[in-house]
Amino acid sequence: MNVTLHLAQDPEADALLGRSPLAALVGMLLDQQIPMEWAFKGPATIAQRLGTDDLDAHEIAAHDPEAFAALLSQKPAVHRYPGSMAKRIQQLCQYLVEHYDGDAEAVWKDAATGKELLKRLAELPGFGKQKAQIFLALLGKQLGVQPTGWREAAGSYGEPKSFRSVADITGPESLAKVRAHKQEMKAAAKAAKAPGR
Repeated sequence: MNVTLHLAQDPEADALLGRSPLAALVGMLLDQQIPMEWAFKGPATIAQRLGTDDLDAHEIAAHDPEAFAALLSQKPAVHRYPGSMAKRIQQLCQYLVEHYDGDAEAVWKDAATGKELLKRLAELPGFGKQKAQIFLALLGKQLGVQPTGWREAAGSYGEPKSFRSVADITGPESLAKVRAHKQEMKAAAKAAKAPGR
């Protein structure tokens, strides 16, 4: 895996995401309740604080939980909720060690169908169906991982040029389109909850 991603909008952080399957998974895990760029810059920040140029599932899984939480809490914090996200990242890494010998890419490397890949992603700690579908769309659209039926398995996120999620971000222009789509979705959800509807 060695592609150029533009999710963090930061050359070093994006380079790590493009070459490290674990970094891409961790970025996706962090992508909630904070801006996308902040989430996807997280893996590079964690690697830097660990004194390495990549993330290692075995190392993170074995890391002292309190020390790992402190690492994520250093200013600037990796996430709005650094303690709970530190725990989630460690759970993800422990799962990868137990089920894939610590190799994040093994999650998708030999998946025969999009349906099988979606199932594998949804089994990862911290990945619900929507997050799994978005990551599947990212794999298919930008990382060349395209098992049979991947677009269907990714749902609306798999549609070409849909600008619904991080899977469609290739630079500042597409980031703005995705952000606009997310704001429309929030506004629609808010309007649907409004009294008198």
